[in-house]
Amino acid sequence: MARPRQFDEDAVLRAVCDQFWDAGYAATSLQDLMRVSNLGKGSLYAAFGDKHELFLRVLRRYVASLDRMLRRSIDSAPNAVEALRSFVMMPVGDPEGVAARRGCLLANSTTELAAADPVVAAEARQAYEGMTAVLADGVRRAQAQGDMGTSADPVGTARALLAAQQGLTFMGRTGMDVTTLEATARSLAARLLPA
Repeated sequence: MARPRQFDEDAVLRAVCDQFWDAGYAATSLQDLMRVSNLGKGSLYAAFGDKHELFLRVLRRYVASLDRMLRRSIDSAPNAVEALRSFVMMPVGDPEGVAARRGCLLANSTTELAAADPVVAAEARQAYEGMTAVLADGVRRAQAQGDMGTSADPVGTARALLAAQQGLTFMGRTGMDVTTLEATARSLAARLLPA
């Protein structure tokens, strides 16, 4: 009879996520994963599979959380256009620029792995298409609320918003000062979501 797990799976996945997020996939060793999870190699592999399987599980969990957060933000905002502006501004959300320098696990992983790992590339495409659909719903709602012109293509606008936000994320990873990054974000939001 198998013994019950003696660890908090959510806590392990959060710690492993932070490790991959901060160091990247290639620079994260099995020893790093064992250290942050407080699990031995056998326990780690038995519970989560190899490093690649564990990474995919963490990435999928991150994407699901991001999707829920974005949907909640769009759906609960009194004005959809404000939620869309907040999405563009997300990389500059903290005054110290920590989020900007850390980037987005999905964006970081896509940059590092998608060209050589078809599974990660497929996960990223699916995630970005899902985000595009949520943003397009927000654009349609903003149009219905009279805050955006009806001639704008919701899907095209959603892709532009996503590209702008991800571009800001990449610029933040370079260490660009948060003041410049914020000014760039405001400029993009004004062009894509005119008042």
